[in-house]
Amino acid sequence: MGERLNIMTAGTHCIGAYLAKPAGKPKGGVVVVQEIFGVTPHIRAVADRFAEAGYTAIAPAFFDYVENDVELGYDKTGMERGKQLAMEVGLDRAAEAVASAAESISSSGRIGVVGYCWGGTVALLGAQRLGLPAVSYYGARNTGFLDQPLQAPVVFHFGANDRSITAEAIEKHRKAWPDAPVYVYEGAGHAFNRDVDPTHYDEAAAKLAWQRTLAFFDQHLAGSA
Repeated sequence: MGERLNIMTAGTHCIGAYLAKPAGKPKGGVVVVQEIFGVTPHIRAVADRFAEAGYTAIAPAFFDYVENDVELGYDKTGMERGKQLAMEVGLDRAAEAVASAAESISSSGRIGVVGYCWGGTVALLGAQRLGLPAVSYYGARNTGFLDQPLQAPVVFHFGANDRSITAEAIEKHRKAWPDAPVYVYEGAGHAFNRDVDPTHYDEAAAKLAWQRTLAFFDQHLAGSA
């Protein structure tokens, strides 16, 4: 459904991206921020779903800063390599890439950002530093940024059984930003939206989070908010 393209980021660095366009006039645009496994078929499918919902969606290949065309497996080897690449890219450069990706689809209207795991924290930075309405899925690194103000609305999704994000950490989100919805899904763990991974996927949580995510973007991107 989508297509591959290149985008220029800060410092004139060129990285790849996956672009999915809606059939009709866009309701807005969404930057889709990957997990630590690269722009995998799953992330491309997420972008396609946003396009089917009426949004222009772009998934930047953040790891192109270090190594081109990275698509890792959801195993120990892939996780270790993904963590290394994420560290090499860094959150500051990732936020810059979100800005460049958002600019590349700015003709679609208002732009938001959604991210998963590592990308969940990058999405949060998009709201804090770029003023983009953001949806953060199980961002375990969020706690390092709770002292920084939001410049745009944010929604948080967490699994109640996520071993990488404690109930205490989730509560800190509520205290930091009382107006930001924090949804916790009972029975779900980390990466509950990853439907290609039966060890993590939770269908009920993923469907409800998707409905809430679309409602958020419909309000803040397509609506008058």
